[in-house]
Amino acid sequence: MNNTLTEENIKKLQEELDYRMTVKRAEIAKEKLIAAAHGDRSENAEYKEACRNYRENDNRIQYLMTMISTATVIDSENVDKTVLGINSKAKIKFVEDNDEDVITLVTTLDMDPENMCISVESDLGKALYGKKAGDVVEVIAPGDKYTVEILEIL
Repeated sequence: MNNTLTEENIKKLQEELDYRMTVKRAEIAKEKLIAAAHGDRSENAEYKEACRNYRENDNRIQYLMTMISTATVIDSENVDKTVLGINSKAKIKFVEDNDEDVITLVTTLDMDPENMCISVESDLGKALYGKKAGDVVEVIAPGDKYTVEILEIL
C-alpha cells in the first residue's frame, strides 16, 4: 500500500487513530467487562458482540497505521498548475461518445465518483495524473479501454 495523501488526509487519519486507540478502546474494554459479569461467556451475546467490536476496532487501527506509515505525502501548495495533480480540476472529453465532464483528481480518501472526484489511484486518475491540457490518454480499465482528451485545466 502506498497511497498519495495530503497533509490534511494524514491529520484526519491520525485523529481517528488517536481516538480509536484511547477513547474507543476504553469504551469497548468497559463493554467487555460489563458483559463478562453477566455470566457464562460461551452463551453471552453481549460479550461476543464486545469481542467482535474489539477486533473490528483493532483491524481499523492497523489499517490506519498502515495508511499513515506508507503514504506518500504531497504538498498541495507548491504544485505546477499546468499539469493535473491532486486537487486539480479539468474539463475532459470521453472521445468515443463525445461526452464532456468536469473532474477533480483527489486522493483515495477524498474520492466521490458521483460528484466526479476521481482518485489518482483509479484507472482514469492514473491515466490523467501529470498530463496537460490538450493531451489525449488511453484509459485501460478492467474489461474496457477508452480514450480521454484533456480539454482544459481549470
